[in-house]
Amino acid sequence: MNESYVECLVAKKPSSGMKALKVFLIVLAVIFFLLSMLNALMWLGVAAAGIGAYFTSLNASVEFEYLYVDKEISVDKILNKTKRKRGEKFETERMEIFAPINSWHLDNMKNRQLKVTDYSSGVAGQPDRRYVMIYSGDRKIIFEPSEAMVKALQSVAPRKVFFD
Repeated sequence: MNESYVECLVAKKPSSGMKALKVFLIVLAVIFFLLSMLNALMWLGVAAAGIGAYFTSLNASVEFEYLYVDKEISVDKILNKTKRKRGEKFETERMEIFAPINSWHLDNMKNRQLKVTDYSSGVAGQPDRRYVMIYSGDRKIIFEPSEAMVKALQSVAPRKVFFD
């Protein structure tokens, strides 16, 4: 049997909006705490702002873990380096094409209405390391895999995976 195992971890660029929201909620919690000396109902505001700041800080630092095992790609979301959420699983048999994001192989897919899911860092580097997978004919998934993962995918589906 030809089994492959490749693992890749990609950190998503934190959005400035999430950082600003986290700072705003912390400041709001402090203001409610100071106002709670005047009115006991302000403790509800302290609790709400504190809980909101906690969940915002969880979602501010996100990493994606790609795992390729035996013709299947699974994507997990790691929140704040402490909490793991199970993501999606993709089978290579249902994959139509896997190519770099600026590849000419994707030109005939530009006019199709596809649901876009982004599991990359969100940064277009030089050179751009992001790849696009057209999955089941109706989804466009953006990855940022390692070179070893792309080679493992090409060994399983050589007519669907391109390096350009």
